Amino acid sequence: MHVIGAGVGRTGTYSLKLAINRLGCGPCHHMEEVLHNMPVHVPLWQAALAGRPDWKKIYAGYASAVDWPTARFFRELNAAYPTAKFVLTHRSPESWAASFGGTIYELMTQIDQAPPEQREWLQMATDVIAATGFPLGLDRAALEKAFTAHCEAVKATIPPDRLLVYEIKQGWGPLCEYLGVPVPDEPFPRTNHREEFWDRVTGKI
Repeated sequence: MHVIGAGVGRTGTYSLKLAINRLGCGPCHHMEEVLHNMPVHVPLWQAALAGRPDWKKIYAGYASAVDWPTARFFRELNAAYPTAKFVLTHRSPESWAASFGGTIYELMTQIDQAPPEQREWLQMATDVIAATGFPLGLDRAALEKAFTAHCEAVKATIPPDRLLVYEIKQGWGPLCEYLGVPVPDEPFPRTNHREEFWDRVTGKI
């Protein structure tokens, strides 16, 4: 694994995925990959949650990974891939809680209303997110506190020389310097706003 994202969803993980692919460090795994291949990926992540991860199978065909479910397992992945470079995407706790609360957290309450073919995936995702520190039932202040706790846990676990603490708004510069690659002559990818999130989940894009 070249790059492992320890940042949770709604911190710019989809933009980071696109950037990693553009910089030649991919293919990059993201929750979208699980959604597009549920029969293969959901059981693998269920086993990881149960303490039986098979990282070679999970990341077969991928050279990097970001977003959930990966972000839940930063400690285990640090041990499994001791030379990988970690990226902690973050933003203000207040803006993150607002974005998360209006997208992923809302989706987590809709398992019973989800299409039958998506329910096992959504239950797995809900379990992964809860295990990261974000169970259902938290108010906005508790979400902000849990987000800060996750970021601090990552910084306490990953050695500083293998961790980039990064905001997507910083663009190519810090990421390219960290990965030791040239800065592309094109805009940094910025994507997956709230409307696009719902379009992805519902299969419109």
